[in-house]
Amino acid sequence: MAGMGKLLKQAQQMQQKLGSVQAKLAEMEVEGTAGGEMVKAVVNGKKDLLSISINPEVIDPEDAGMLEDLVVAAVRQALEKAERTAQEEMSALTGGMQLPGLGF
Repeated sequence: MAGMGKLLKQAQQMQQKLGSVQAKLAEMEVEGTAGGEMVKAVVNGKKDLLSISINPEVIDPEDAGMLEDLVVAAVRQALEKAERTAQEEMSALTGGMQLPGLGF
């Protein structure tokens, strides 16, 4: 029975650490850029888009398609960075062990 109590305590500690990592990810900001940093997107570790900034030099009413492509590219890059950072944080917490159902 002592082994079960120890296992439960370890699970509770892991849950507390997981909550701490999730809070840290929510506060983290990651930037993605496109077009030589003409378009910047910022997301948090929860993959929420926080901001977009566009250099006025790329705003051309006749070429809106290019601007749209740059925005999409910057957002994708920021989301990929956020995903990698989240995976690194979770891997550090779990010692590289995969935890099914947690999305990491």
